[in-house]
Amino acid sequence: MNEVVSFGRPWNLLEPDIEEVQQARERIGKDLRPTPLLENERANDLMGARLLVKAEGLQPTGSFKVRGALNMISLLAQDNALGKGGLLTFSSGNHGQAVAWAARKLGMPAVVLMPHDAPATKVRLTKAWGAEVILYNRPGDDRELIGRTLARERDLTIIPPFEDRRIVAGAGTLALEVLETLTGQPPLDILVTNCSGGGMAAGSALVARKLSPTTQVWTTEPTGFDDLRRSLLAGQVVANSGSGTSICDSLIAPKTGELTFSVMSKYLAGAVSIDDEDVLQAMQFAFHEYRVVVEPGGAAGLAAVLSGKIDVKGKTVVVVLSGSNVDRPIFEKALVSAPKIL
Repeated sequence: MNEVVSFGRPWNLLEPDIEEVQQARERIGKDLRPTPLLENERANDLMGARLLVKAEGLQPTGSFKVRGALNMISLLAQDNALGKGGLLTFSSGNHGQAVAWAARKLGMPAVVLMPHDAPATKVRLTKAWGAEVILYNRPGDDRELIGRTLARERDLTIIPPFEDRRIVAGAGTLALEVLETLTGQPPLDILVTNCSGGGMAAGSALVARKLSPTTQVWTTEPTGFDDLRRSLLAGQVVANSGSGTSICDSLIAPKTGELTFSVMSKYLAGAVSIDDEDVLQAMQFAFHEYRVVVEPGGAAGLAAVLSGKIDVKGKTVVVVLSGSNVDRPIFEKALVSAPKIL
């Protein structure tokens, strides 16, 4: 199917439809339970809004990434389209764990290319799921070139982190769950995600537009890695400089994908950037007020709301806490050094 070309683009790089997201929900629902929406009265009073958080760190691999990976891999397995050598992906950790977990369920090998500066927790957990981890230098090495070479040599099927409609559809099941959970309640005004390559933001924005068109979907990026914000202003994909730093290791992809940008540019309300200090504060807030552990990138959306970058006053708002895979020193810094909000 992915060999079909339409308007100059292969099938897998075209926008999925809402039916694909709904089918993905049924498909991955056999193995993944819905994650909860958590609410806190003190947080609501502070923000002057109804503020709920979706705890995606409670997924089996500690992040939302398992949704897209499992959906794509399940479809490929169904079509007998997986390489005999197993699966390959490139990831700072969360998508790599998702692919390793899915490969383990299938009894297949998995190879994960990870940057040398990836959090130790993510490297350890990726290996724990049975994957072979190969480290590369960031910046400098071309991870996709390395991946293509390995895939060809070992007959591995590449599972991209975001640039595939099956990944986007799987990630979009997150927003589908949010809307299903809130059925019969006041409408959702704002959904806040984060963005690196754009799979979750694109899938969520697509679902909201199709099923809850009054819901605004906002996304967040680290300062210095706000390529989506700048791409939206430019009307085309622009890349990050690659020279900045951020504790949000999961949100520093060189640029968004062409597929994901084409979806986000139509359906997103906007994108904002947040600083590391705001992220640390949000990690602490999530722990004290919602009793969940959140990694830096996973707390970016909450940071945008708490810092006022996204105005939520008087609204019903859901913020996605997208992952929980954090190294101990960073989490300790958030708890000990960041100023308390409440």
